[in-house]
Amino acid sequence: MDVAALFAAYVLSQFFRSFLAVLSPGLTADLGLSAVQLSDAAGAWFMAFALAQFPIGVALDRIGPRRTVGWLMLVGAAGGSLLFASAQSAGALIAAMALIGVGCAPVLMAGMFIFARRHAPARFATLSGLMIGFGSLGNVLGAGPLAHAAEAFGWRGVMLGLAAMAALLAAIALTAIRDPERIAAEGDSALGGVLAVLRMRVLWPLLPLAVFNYASSAGIRGLWAGPYLSEVHGMDAIGIGEAMTWMALGMVAGSVLIGSADRLLGTRKWLNLSANAIGAACVAVLAMGVAPQTATALMTAIGFFGASYAALMAHARSFFPAHLTGRGVTVMNFFSIGGVGLGQFATGRIAEAAADPADPAAAFHAIFAYYAATLTVALAIYLFSRDSKP
Repeated sequence: MDVAALFAAYVLSQFFRSFLAVLSPGLTADLGLSAVQLSDAAGAWFMAFALAQFPIGVALDRIGPRRTVGWLMLVGAAGGSLLFASAQSAGALIAAMALIGVGCAPVLMAGMFIFARRHAPARFATLSGLMIGFGSLGNVLGAGPLAHAAEAFGWRGVMLGLAAMAALLAAIALTAIRDPERIAAEGDSALGGVLAVLRMRVLWPLLPLAVFNYASSAGIRGLWAGPYLSEVHGMDAIGIGEAMTWMALGMVAGSVLIGSADRLLGTRKWLNLSANAIGAACVAVLAMGVAPQTATALMTAIGFFGASYAALMAHARSFFPAHLTGRGVTVMNFFSIGGVGLGQFATGRIAEAAADPADPAAAFHAIFAYYAATLTVALAIYLFSRDSKP
């Protein structure tokens, strides 16, 4: 029952990290937001989410996932949604996104914490992939269905509904989640545990890929796909929603299939290298300029191959001692989600610098080139990592 509660909460978390791509036309029209302000709002969600990982890691190890997830979802996700619904300026919108990010921050980590504590290590990637795949249905709901809901109720009405949903899921988490037994280590302190993880040299070659692995698919799906398809290819909100549905379905399939492939292939390192290399190639082709149908196909592939997060987390998880499980997975998640946030801030400024009134595609091609280049550099460093066998 507790895992089912976390799966449901993670659907909402995934929804929140991608819904701005569909709402951006309405937000821009009503609040007069610029491309930089939109990217800052999206980046605020990811940066707040990332910075929350350190206290969340301590909370998971010390007080367990039940209260960590329940109270943060209630105050952060529900409260932030209410603030978003009443926003009258870019500043209020950015603050709301940051608060929602904090509220969503513990959900996946709580699931991974429970998987690591209750199941054999060889099942960690499979279970994590299933949770991410199921949660990625939030990406689907945040595409076509959201576009229709926004047209029917407006973006403020949608946010009020999401506030109610977040409050309900928080109440379910507080009543349904069962905390695993706490494991204490002599001399273990909150900050000391985080520093112990960061001092593990075996993790260092994994960290750049953690930063850039998810940044391209999350950045494109969560922010830039909507403006790109609208301004470059002339799609309306419904067309954008349909294209994003395909990308979201790619993310669902990739999370499940790539997340469980390490047991079949017997390697985590080469699975991650292969998936991310194909994803980087797809982003590079998108940066060259393509037809609308090709763009949708490429974004679907980027969603699929960018969904190797569970396999990368399993690679890192294989090196953590049991008493540092919570802090270990949250430290890795800090780099992953923080990388998305940094990417959102960076690409907003890249778009502004590369903007060309005579060529609407120029800014987006520069954004996609940034994603392809950073992911390629991270893969070159990851080549030096130590493999771990399921």
